[in-house]
Amino acid sequence: MDKDKLKLTSSEIGSLWGEFVNGTMTDVVNKYMFTIIEDERIKAIFADAIETFKKQKEQISAFLKNEGFPVPIGFSESDLFKGKQRLFTDIFCLNYLHIMTLHGLLGHSISLGVSVRRDLRFFYDSCDDDAKRMYHQTIELLLEKGNFQKDPLFYPAENPEFISSKDFTDGFFGKGRKLAATEIISISFNLKKSIMAKTLSIAFSQVAQTSEVRKFLTDSEKTADGQIKAFSKIMQADNLPVPKSLETEVTISTDSPFSDKLMLYHIGFLFQAAQNYHGAGLASAMRTDLVTAYEGTILKNLIVTKKWFDLMVKNKWLEQPPLAPNRGEIAGQK
Repeated sequence: MDKDKLKLTSSEIGSLWGEFVNGTMTDVVNKYMFTIIEDERIKAIFADAIETFKKQKEQISAFLKNEGFPVPIGFSESDLFKGKQRLFTDIFCLNYLHIMTLHGLLGHSISLGVSVRRDLRFFYDSCDDDAKRMYHQTIELLLEKGNFQKDPLFYPAENPEFISSKDFTDGFFGKGRKLAATEIISISFNLKKSIMAKTLSIAFSQVAQTSEVRKFLTDSEKTADGQIKAFSKIMQADNLPVPKSLETEVTISTDSPFSDKLMLYHIGFLFQAAQNYHGAGLASAMRTDLVTAYEGTILKNLIVTKKWFDLMVKNKWLEQPPLAPNRGEIAGQK
């Protein structure tokens, strides 16, 4: 059997569909940032990112067309308003590319994990290689410029130890133990994602053209801020540093470079993706205050994404992914 002739499964089609829509969204933002960046080294990384996705987009389109599925509309030049005032600093743009590259790395890994057909597996291997290259480039330049946000440092204990008390799970009122390194992985990761979501919500709310989108963005900024405060409080209680905010990397421009559709979708994407990371954090949490913080965050994110979904549907901005056949409807046609 030719392993490249197998029909693509529903999971494979779903991963390609998601990669296309989310990729075109980020590509539009990258193209805008490329036009405003002054630092030539940052600009070069964005040029690489844009060219890389151009090739990936062509391959994804070919996979879908060959299976008879329509290529999603996604986002395009029509969602980009050229010649607008700059909304972000160069450093924010570099941080944005780094964070979105992290999303890409995780997304490609999931897509590879559900792929069976050989040519699709090789495609995601190449996507992963591209994302890893971008990941290294963004970190190296952020480090060089003194803008990479390192996680807290620990001092080593003399010997390995075993948990010896039930108080290990107590994190309230300072009675319990300090944060574990395994817990800080998710806390730091989620803080950086929430900071990006808050900053983009602030920037987009400044330039949104409709009042309903502007209100949603303002509300999402408050939600992200509350999550940042909740996890920062836990870190600071253990005298650990938290990532710095990025609000000052947003200018005071009110001249929108993006369609409201793109900005609204982008914030929804970040909140939906955050649910995966908060879920992972909840699974690794061994302190009651962390469990409570994650549960509260997940619930609030669900409220945000419900409002987002309703607003996207109302404006006819949310594309429908491929659906399973409705057997009852098909039978009724006879």
